[in-house]
Amino acid sequence: MATLDVHIFGYVQGTGYRYSAKQQADRLGITGWIRNLDDGTVKARIHGSDDDVQVFLDWCKQGPVLAKVERVETSDVSSFDADSFSIHY
Repeated sequence: MATLDVHIFGYVQGTGYRYSAKQQADRLGITGWIRNLDDGTVKARIHGSDDDVQVFLDWCKQGPVLAKVERVETSDVSSFDADSFSIHY
């Protein structure tokens, strides 16, 4: 199992990124959250199997149709417990 912080840079706010990410996470069984940051980026904390997390990260690098992802940075998180994936406002 993997738990990561994911920071997405580029034109990602106002594109449906968070909603699309939630759909992907729910489809993959990933738990955690996603939110917009004041600097125009998006941050997520995700938890799931190594394979599912990799599929989610691959999706994050593309995002929804309107998004223009420049880069995705990840960092390991020591522990995290959630039973679903939510959008933080």
